[in-house]
Amino acid sequence: VDKRETGKIVSEATIKIHTGGERIISTAEGNGPVNALDLALRGALAKAYPDLENMVLSDYKVRVLDESMGTSAVVRVWIETSDRETSWGTVGVHENIIEASWNALAESIEFGLGQRKRKK
Repeated sequence: VDKRETGKIVSEATIKIHTGGERIISTAEGNGPVNALDLALRGALAKAYPDLENMVLSDYKVRVLDESMGTSAVVRVWIETSDRETSWGTVGVHENIIEASWNALAESIEFGLGQRKRKK
C-alpha cells in the first residue's frame, strides 16, 4: 500500500505463478490489496484462460472468528464470484487477512474455470 504525493492511496500486488509450463509474473494496482491481488492474478492468467474475462468478484465479506483476540484474530473471508450465468462462493480462513483473501480469491477462480470447462 502506498500513499501518493496527491494523497491518493494505491495498493500494489505482484503474483508469481506457474501455468501452462510457464512462469508468469504479474503486477497490478488496485483501490485496495484484494482488488490489486485480483487484478494481478487475472493479468497472470488472462492469456491462458480467456474465460476469466466473464468472471467478476461480486461480493467480499470478512468475519472475525474470535473477537476477543483483537487484531490477531483469525478471520474468515467469503468471496462471491459470478460469470453472468451462475454465481458461487468460496472461503479463506487465516490469521492474516490478505492470506485469507488470497485463498478465497484463488479458489473462486479455480472453481469458476473448472465449472466453465465442464460446461464446454
